[in-house]
Amino acid sequence: LAPHFVLYVRELLVDRYGEEAVERGGLKVITTLNWSFQQIAEDEIRKGAERNEKGFGGKNAALVAQDPASGDVLAMVGSRDYFDETIDGNVNVALRARQPGSSFKPVVYAAAFEKGFTPETLLYDVVTIFKVAPKEYAPKNYDGKEHGLVSIRQALAGSLNIPAVKTIYLTGIDRVLDLAEKLGYTTFGERSRFGLSIVLGGGEVKLLEHVGAFAALANDGRRLPGRVILRVEDLSGRLLEEPPKDGGEQVIDKTVAREVTSILSDSAARSFIFGAEN
Repeated sequence: LAPHFVLYVRELLVDRYGEEAVERGGLKVITTLNWSFQQIAEDEIRKGAERNEKGFGGKNAALVAQDPASGDVLAMVGSRDYFDETIDGNVNVALRARQPGSSFKPVVYAAAFEKGFTPETLLYDVVTIFKVAPKEYAPKNYDGKEHGLVSIRQALAGSLNIPAVKTIYLTGIDRVLDLAEKLGYTTFGERSRFGLSIVLGGGEVKLLEHVGAFAALANDGRRLPGRVILRVEDLSGRLLEEPPKDGGEQVIDKTVAREVTSILSDSAARSFIFGAEN
């Protein structure tokens, strides 16, 4: 049951107590897994992957659900089917680096707000050539259109690419990556690899860490470490591990976190791109 989650927990236990203790020590382990949520997650991943395979040829998918208030990982599905070797189902995609697409934009806009920009700041959504090494960069919107003068609220809500690239250009890539590291991302160590396209998902992230960053946004900017183990006892019932409650760290200003969350939940601001029923 929940094989990717279970094997992830086992890996953590081996790191802490060694292979022998995990294999033969009779450990009793209480985890954060919510079995009801896990069953829903596995069902949704299976259905979603089937739709994606028909529509786009994508055969796999992954899902992580985390409680923002505690950091507890409630569900983890690492692939469409753990036992399907034709899609390397035993690989836990939730722990592998993958490009996040436009879902990284909120991190960039959070960094911009911390620098002093606001949801009302205006940007020109017109094709712009950025003179950056090693070659010029001219991003396009996915709808192929230009929308003229737009607010940052509209730009993020409508997931417009050109204003997003302008925002990271004005904010600074290093400032964005500094915030990303505070949010728990571990895949941005070699900074020279990344350019302006990181705002459009050009930098790989791990799903588990990506969900943790969004959990921090939902928790008013306070990040709690993702937790999967609540308690470990040995064969005799002696307590080996019971992590204390962690109050977390304020990694984003509360006002900034609420501004980003407000935009992401603003149906009206999305309507000019995605229609009223979005």
